[in-house]
Amino acid sequence: MTLRQKSVIGASRRDMFKAAGLVAAGLAAPQIMTRAAFAQDTSTPEPPMGQFNRFQLGSFEITTLSDGGRITDDPHTIFGANQPQEDVAALLEENFLPTARMRNSFTPTLVKAGSDLVLFDTGNGEAAREAGAGQMLASLRASGYQPEDVTVVVLTHLHGDHINGLMEGGAPTFANARYVTGQQEFDFWTDDARVGTPAEGNHGAVMSRVAPLAEQMTFIGDGDEVVSGVTGLAAFGHTPGHMIYMVESDDQRVVLTADTANHFVLSLQRPDWEVVYDMDKAAAAETRKRVFDMLATDRTAFIGYHMPFPGVGFVEKLDTGYRFVPKSYQFDVDA
Repeated sequence: MTLRQKSVIGASRRDMFKAAGLVAAGLAAPQIMTRAAFAQDTSTPEPPMGQFNRFQLGSFEITTLSDGGRITDDPHTIFGANQPQEDVAALLEENFLPTARMRNSFTPTLVKAGSDLVLFDTGNGEAAREAGAGQMLASLRASGYQPEDVTVVVLTHLHGDHINGLMEGGAPTFANARYVTGQQEFDFWTDDARVGTPAEGNHGAVMSRVAPLAEQMTFIGDGDEVVSGVTGLAAFGHTPGHMIYMVESDDQRVVLTADTANHFVLSLQRPDWEVVYDMDKAAAAETRKRVFDMLATDRTAFIGYHMPFPGVGFVEKLDTGYRFVPKSYQFDVDA
């Protein structure tokens, strides 16, 4: 697979070293390769930071966009709640991770496929910006695109961290886009039967952000095509209609696994451990094993919405699950 990386830095590293007094001390700024891109808005004292990662997949351009992240206390309350707390802590320690806190990343993805610019999921939206998330628009602009350039918005499922970016200032963020989501997912969340249940809050978010766009929305099922080369696949369990997407161009492929796995260690190395966000925990575990068995067997790259940014990697089969192998230079040089 030949994938060419493009990277941009919005601020001069030499200027940063000067500001620290290092150049004056005779220490030259090192030449550090980066996969991040940063955008500054000098009109504000603390500008939003955009971060993106780009590579080529056949004739398609793939760009992952950082929506920022969120620090959460006590991973055991989210992952492996059906396991002893000491087992969760031990697995984190084995993988050089803190046991008391974790960082959750959010990574929407852009696919430039011919004349279409397809955005998969929209991030946490404007309400999350003060807390460090909601950075998708800054990352989109840093990558060289504007919201009006997006022609298709695909929603892998309808949880808030995937749909809240659909609206900005009370208006649709992507003025020229059509929308795609799973029929089963849409039907579940727009059903008034959710009122009075634990799903009521997310039902309200869907009714305010997704339902107003229904006339511009196409509803798909397992095996249906979004645009040529992009196919939806049922991956139910996390939500009743959660879908993943196979992206293929010139015999090269990557799978957008959305929330099939929510943590690169806890969900992958122990796919049977329950995740509090999974609505059908048994089905979600079976889906994890099915999807990541396929990726490991075929040695196919994937983009995980909650993998550490840039969210791209591979999985290797282990006795108890899978090892996440983040990309390095696989996408930059000829095989």
